[in-house]
Amino acid sequence: MIGGFRRHFTAVALVLSGFWALAIGLGHLDGDNGLIDRLEATLTDLRTTIRGPQTPPRIVTIVAIDDASAASAGAYPLPRATLAKVVDAVARLLPKALAVDMLLVDAGPEEGDEALATALGQQGRAVLAAAAVFAGEVQETAAPSAGDPLGAIADADRLILPLARFADVASVGVVNVATDESGVPRAIPMLFRSGNRLESAFALRAAAVALGNQPSIEPGGLRLGERFIRTDTGQQLPLSFYGPRGSIRTVSAVDLLDGKVSTEDIAGRVVVLGATVTGGGDVFATPFDPVLPGVEVMATAITHLVAGDGMVRDATVRQVDLALAVALTVLVIGLLAWRRNLWGLVAIALAMLATLAANMLAFQNGIWLSAALPLAAVMPPLALFGAAQLWLGRRRATYFAEQSQRLQRIQAPGMVEWLATHPEFLATPVRQNAAIVFIDLSGFTGLSEAIGPSETRDLLDGFYQCVDQEVTASGGAITSFMGDGAMILFGLPEASDADAAGAIRCCVQLARRMAAWRLTLPPSVASRVGYKIGGHYGPVVASRLGTQNRQQITATGDTVNAASRLMEVASRNGVPLAVSDDLLLAAGPDSAARREGILVGPLDTTIRGRAGQISVWLWSPDSA
Repeated sequence: MIGGFRRHFTAVALVLSGFWALAIGLGHLDGDNGLIDRLEATLTDLRTTIRGPQTPPRIVTIVAIDDASAASAGAYPLPRATLAKVVDAVARLLPKALAVDMLLVDAGPEEGDEALATALGQQGRAVLAAAAVFAGEVQETAAPSAGDPLGAIADADRLILPLARFADVASVGVVNVATDESGVPRAIPMLFRSGNRLESAFALRAAAVALGNQPSIEPGGLRLGERFIRTDTGQQLPLSFYGPRGSIRTVSAVDLLDGKVSTEDIAGRVVVLGATVTGGGDVFATPFDPVLPGVEVMATAITHLVAGDGMVRDATVRQVDLALAVALTVLVIGLLAWRRNLWGLVAIALAMLATLAANMLAFQNGIWLSAALPLAAVMPPLALFGAAQLWLGRRRATYFAEQSQRLQRIQAPGMVEWLATHPEFLATPVRQNAAIVFIDLSGFTGLSEAIGPSETRDLLDGFYQCVDQEVTASGGAITSFMGDGAMILFGLPEASDADAAGAIRCCVQLARRMAAWRLTLPPSVASRVGYKIGGHYGPVVASRLGTQNRQQITATGDTVNAASRLMEVASRNGVPLAVSDDLLLAAGPDSAARREGILVGPLDTTIRGRAGQISVWLWSPDSA
């Protein structure tokens, strides 16, 4: 009876799992599956990093309008007359094509515009950049249409084209790229529609000029002469970056004008002329470089088209993704039903590892199979079926589950071992003396808006690691991370005579660690971010705060408020650290801070929201 029920249950689970994988895979076929695409982006970055940098073919050279070029010209953007000289200098070295990655949409001084138009006309194989504008600043493709190679082309509201005097002497291509939510360019749309007009991508136009063949549109891709280029949905060319900035041969425009560029860097190559000047704004995050210039993104796409070395991700590959997702899901559920023990788990792990290894091997050989789709297809059925198997056949680990549930309510690090043996710790609030330390980043809000979410995440991750390591080494507990700051408590789970000394040591070590950490940041970031630390000692009320399902250990009271306000005292005095005389006295005469004389004070001052004055000691790198 039981065996028959389990067989029927397994059969139903296999069918439902297969339908689940099929359902989420159908969205993947159309290239429109938000959650999976976000996971795929992360896994693609990981695979790209594991594969490592590649040596690009010697096909494209970037002539960079860099900081030296702007300084030499005395202005940025470069005057049109200077730009004309750069075009002439490139033409003299006989490139296959010149792709100008600049939007020449505004008229300049007549003499300069005339010189540039003449230079472009004499070059004879120039391509100029245009841009597509989409509603709501979102570039979307339409739903694919079977057999229609133009059925999913991005439909722009309008095109921003070069001035007619320039467009009349050169070809024109659209420079838009397709990025994910983190800003990483994943593909280049090869075609754009705006009304009744169909326009080629900048990279495609440059490759066509270089190869001397006009592209033809076919289902599943484009044809350039004898070469068929397989594209993804919406006629998009997947991007695979060769490495960090400079991986594609790059020379300075000012060196070109000064005759310092070798002929072999230009002759017979596609030359992409674009800006890499600091602060130019045209940069993208990639797995190898958080600020890859846009001109190198274009150069990468042109190289893929001319060399045929890009990643293959088209309708066929997506169909293989779907088939693998369904097969793997059914296989894993079958293995779990076959052996509900260690051997079954080993078999499942081997199947998953084999799939990941095959996926990585395919990626290294230029085939972009989805890594996210199989995981998204397998994990929910595996979790549900595994839970159902446990519910049907086993009831175990009740005690450990209860302990785990209790521990999950507590967010304060360093308390796990204590809570395992004292599960009712602080269920009733306790009044005691404790040392409180606050640390906070200054200038963070404005900086996060300037550097974007990806860099903000990396910055906070480094900050959190520094704080966690120093607090752990000093014997404290982080009761909470508060965005760009943290509250640290010394005195839990049990008060100790060494709490104040540990807090002083933590404050000083945190200040030193943060100063060293800032030196590792890019100068543009380090100059905009600072830190402040405050420490105080006195009575607090320690308790659990929160709901039945989610709690955290914290401390409240005037001591906590004063410690927080001491960060303002530090900032007001132009130093990163201020601690109260109460904390220093509690640490005792033998504390390292007193022995080494690294704190300056005492200084009597007021703090916001508190009557009277408080004596504080200050620390700065100069006093360390």
